[in-house]
Amino acid sequence: MPNRMKEFRGMSDEQLALALKDTEKHLFQLRFQSATDRLETPSEIRKAKRDIARLRTLQREKELRELEALPPDQLASRIVGLQAKEDADAPGKRAAHRRGKRLKRFYVAKGGTLPVAPAAPAAPVSAAKADTKKPEAKKPDAKGAAKGSGK
Repeated sequence: MPNRMKEFRGMSDEQLALALKDTEKHLFQLRFQSATDRLETPSEIRKAKRDIARLRTLQREKELRELEALPPDQLASRIVGLQAKEDADAPGKRAAHRRGKRLKRFYVAKGGTLPVAPAAPAAPVSAAKADTKKPEAKKPDAKGAAKGSGK
């Protein structure tokens, strides 16, 4: 196993991503074989899962090293971008929220102060718009509806 980690550590980011993709594809094939009772060595599934975990761990370590090397102003601009994505109600806003929280921890550790960007003010509701609402129609009473139907 240490040999696998040494091999993985010597890879570039692109090679790690490619190895991860290949290992995930291999795991899918193993699961398919397992479902059709054609898998000869069940331990291969466990080995593939562990390799995937190793590759993801190395990718995260590299990402953390890059974030630690960034100056606070670049971290702040990334946080603002993620907050904009989160506020836009676009797909992926939950992931943007999580990444923003992680980046904020790095930002504070480097001496930055939160909040990075001021919150967008909510649009005030004008009195004219509030008065133009239609009054809700009263719903007929359940007892009254039953009385009129028996003629």
